[in-house]
Amino acid sequence: MNKKPAKEIILDIIKEKSKAKKEVYNKTFEGFKNLKNELKIFVNEINKNLDKFDKDLLLKYNDRGDFEAEIKIAGDILIFNMHTNVFEFDDEHGVWKISYVRDNKLNSYCGIINIYNFLSDSFKYNRLDDVGYLIGRIFINKENHFFVEGKRQLGFLYNDFTNGIFNKQNIKKVIESTVLYTLDFDLLVPPYKAVNIASVMQIKENINNAKLATGKRLGFQFYNDSEKIE
Repeated sequence: MNKKPAKEIILDIIKEKSKAKKEVYNKTFEGFKNLKNELKIFVNEINKNLDKFDKDLLLKYNDRGDFEAEIKIAGDILIFNMHTNVFEFDDEHGVWKISYVRDNKLNSYCGIINIYNFLSDSFKYNRLDDVGYLIGRIFINKENHFFVEGKRQLGFLYNDFTNGIFNKQNIKKVIESTVLYTLDFDLLVPPYKAVNIASVMQIKENINNAKLATGKRLGFQFYNDSEKIE
């Protein structure tokens, strides 16, 4: 049995795998542009109903460049970030149980859009030690199929990788689910032991704005995606 020369193997990989990864990147980038557009539409639609109610509660959209966008919702900021690389899943990931992936390994290569939840005051007061949480990540492949790993509804409403298409209709649904989760994810009083020591420097800097890290679940265990947050 003749073994292929290394040069031919290299060419085959470039023609197949590298081409597939390029297609994944293009689909993810296109999807992220559509996501940003739907975020703007969502903010405008919500604000129409809030404008006469309380202007202080108006949502804000901020485009932070080709790969990042954010919306401010009351006391929260949601940051949507597209990673510029293409990823493969490890052997233990559940995606390999799907025939759509098993039958064509190239379908497993995905781009990622991460969704982070921060407190808006963390940015307003430049509290650099505050923490945010990855509440969801969107995986998109070369055929524009997608699924979401995330908290609560984000993790089980959008898990049909075989049939789910990252179109405007589904993008809108993902945004709505993300916002609903965020509004229900409240800031808890941290355990006493987590905040019972403060330095002189922290007090001098003003205890509310000092480097006393704040986060919605600081000092509590933040459960895995498949588990309910108490």
